[in-house]
Amino acid sequence: MKKKTFLVTGGTGFIGSNICELLIKKKYKVKIFDNNSRGNLNKIKKIKKQVKFIKGDIRNRQSLIRASKNTDVVIHLAYINGTKYFYSNPVLILDVAVKGIINVIEACIKNKVKELYLASSSEVYQTPNKIPTDEYESLKIPNIFNPRYSYGGGKILTELMGIHYGKKYFKKLIIFRPHNVYGSNMGYEHVIPEFINRFKTLKKRNFKIQGTGNEVRSFIYIEDFLSAFSQILNKGKHLNIYNIGTSEKIKIKDLAYKLSKIFKKKITLRKTSLAKGGTKIRIPNINKIKSLGFRPKFNLDKGLKKLLSKRN
Repeated sequence: MKKKTFLVTGGTGFIGSNICELLIKKKYKVKIFDNNSRGNLNKIKKIKKQVKFIKGDIRNRQSLIRASKNTDVVIHLAYINGTKYFYSNPVLILDVAVKGIINVIEACIKNKVKELYLASSSEVYQTPNKIPTDEYESLKIPNIFNPRYSYGGGKILTELMGIHYGKKYFKKLIIFRPHNVYGSNMGYEHVIPEFINRFKTLKKRNFKIQGTGNEVRSFIYIEDFLSAFSQILNKGKHLNIYNIGTSEKIKIKDLAYKLSKIFKKKITLRKTSLAKGGTKIRIPNINKIKSLGFRPKFNLDKGLKKLLSKRN
């Protein structure tokens, strides 16, 4: 039986490169479409000889159409991540979001690609009504003037187009919403790697955090994320949406203290105001992905231990 060919947009990013490794292990053919604006070819060095890398911008429709020829499945991850970019460059985020999803869908239709997986985000929930939050929660843009919502708004548009075009043009259209994935080689724009990087060079006890420290999150280690994503590939249903995360929760101040113990550095927390639009609590309900067979193997302590062992 002929193995499927996958095209992964944003395949040199943190999640994208790990998904590509997963696909190679499953013996699929893999093409990566990325402009490396935030990704890095070093992230795919293990599989570089086994993938076809195509340099291109997701906003260039013709390049994407050419790249997606002779493709069976597209996984669309290309985006601008990192909270600071939400505030500093909302136009770029929206440009990539809007043109990206339109071009991906057009390329799939043009080349008769019938399977499409779309990466969304926990940001679409903003401030949820239910904790833990399931996939049926209302999606929100609380304040259209707040640049932060350029990111979540772009993801909502991605989902909206995906579902409705999916009904007409695709045999399998699936949306997945990652919740705070962490692991090695993910950059420093996210809380866990940012904290780790700061602890490595910390000279004084003062340790600044955004907000009161009572903000609550759940984190999923990359190996658990891949395990969940594998279940979606194998058993996910057409026109369905899946949270990918864990139900383990932690306050941001407790995360800082946990890392301070690991690094054996005493700290005094210095709290700052929460960024406008920042969320006080975000915990996914993962019953739906667990119904496909997903079972998390890494709690936060185990995940941090493995992450830090890889960084040393």
